[in-house]
Amino acid sequence: MSSVWNNRISVSLFGEAHSNAIGVTINNLPAGEYIDAEETDRFMSRINRRKENMDFLRKESTTPHIISGIYNERTTGAPLCALIQNSVSETDDFANLGRLARPGHADYTGAVRYKGFNDVRDGGHFSERLTVPLCFAGAVCGQILERRGIYTGSHIAQIHTIKDNPFDYVNLKRDHIISMREKDFPIINDRKGWLMARRILNAHQEGDSLGGVVECASINVPAGIGSPVFNGLESTIAQLAFSIPGVTGIEFGAGFRASRMTGSENNDEFYVDEHGHVLTETNNHGGILGGISSGMPIVFGVSFKPDPSVAKPQETVNLHTMARETFSLDDCETCTVMRAVPCVEAVANIALLSHMIDYPNFC
Repeated sequence: MSSVWNNRISVSLFGEAHSNAIGVTINNLPAGEYIDAEETDRFMSRINRRKENMDFLRKESTTPHIISGIYNERTTGAPLCALIQNSVSETDDFANLGRLARPGHADYTGAVRYKGFNDVRDGGHFSERLTVPLCFAGAVCGQILERRGIYTGSHIAQIHTIKDNPFDYVNLKRDHIISMREKDFPIINDRKGWLMARRILNAHQEGDSLGGVVECASINVPAGIGSPVFNGLESTIAQLAFSIPGVTGIEFGAGFRASRMTGSENNDEFYVDEHGHVLTETNNHGGILGGISSGMPIVFGVSFKPDPSVAKPQETVNLHTMARETFSLDDCETCTVMRAVPCVEAVANIALLSHMIDYPNFC
């Protein structure tokens, strides 16, 4: 079971949902980078943010304990390792997980792949709990990027069928990104946020769950970052995005809408601004052409399936007897899209830093 991502910098995740701790090791970060612990804590605390009257959504520990790699608030060049303590508990649901494959979970595929020896408690290493150390890695990378003027932010673009206003793909500014981070429920249109919250509450009362879309944008990324074919910037972002449990798809810029356009409609016409920078009038390409950044805002959307942990009875198979049984949970994870917002930012930060390290005069 390998949970190591390596592309100039490497990120290794370890632990399981109900082991004593989870954590991350980051290799090849530039030495001497100032890392603000309070800013890191603020980034990770966003995992637990939610709107009022949503106390039914799960909260968990996000406080990182630095083991190595930072001294006097500066990266040392050694591997940066951080641990996050787990709140270990046992429930009757866990007793069933070794024999009953929960619909929509990786219980069955994990049992086949690891011959039944994997930790099944709350998903083990497959759990979304592993996004917490991933967020730590993204928070560290984000601070390094922001000191070069590169900012990344996300908002909830959709919950179920309710859509928020999209980012401005052409004129997105730093203040807009920062304002999203400060919201407990990060949306652009507050009325749409109220409708989303009501839809989530209704789903909770029905013992069901909802999915959605997180839209992410990075600004001030210079042109020329990335490579064609296998090492494209969007390829790197997509690979990391699919490390977040529940992700079902990703699109850049106009995304799937581009398939309904003509070439002349989809093409973004170039011009030179008053500072001599080459830009585009529109940004259907989402800031990446040929796997390389164009200098326009990098904008992409990540879709999330409804969380498979629902309170409604569902049919499954007993892996010991191979007979069908009815399975249900005491409670459900009604909507995890809010928790995913900083996770999507984190993977964007990791991907961007991995490519920026090669950029002239970056370090």
